[in-house]
Amino acid sequence: MQIKQKEWQQFIPKPVDEIWDFFSRPENLKKLTPKNVGITMLSNLDGVEMYAGMLIPYYISPILGIKMKWTTEITHIEHLKYFVDVQQEGPYAFWHHQHHFKSQDGGTLMHDVLHYKVPYGPIGSLADLILVDKMVDQIFAFRKEAIEEYFGKG
Repeated sequence: MQIKQKEWQQFIPKPVDEIWDFFSRPENLKKLTPKNVGITMLSNLDGVEMYAGMLIPYYISPILGIKMKWTTEITHIEHLKYFVDVQQEGPYAFWHHQHHFKSQDGGTLMHDVLHYKVPYGPIGSLADLILVDKMVDQIFAFRKEAIEEYFGKG
């Protein structure tokens, strides 16, 4: 299976500094993730703003409640503009997620670019086709709705 690319855009009717403050704090990840994914943070990062090199360890339980450890690293960050998280340990063969923020029309345009690859060759490709791709889309759809609840519709 090749690396897949997915992209999402959302206009948020709040200034970029407010949106950045929310997204640059790992404690808010749980607020943007469906409960059935079962995120449990393994480090207390409350009140800590992301920085390059930051490791964010947590458990997820997206399938049948089976716990999987996932550790992401913030590899790149430019204040108020973007950050990148990369899986260091977890369920994917590859995970690279760019989060971009741009002031626009009195609010913030948020643009996500995700590259991922499911492990296990042909079996992983089948799992992606049947389950993983849809689950990724559902997680980002939930996140879009959660952002609208927190910040309003754009």
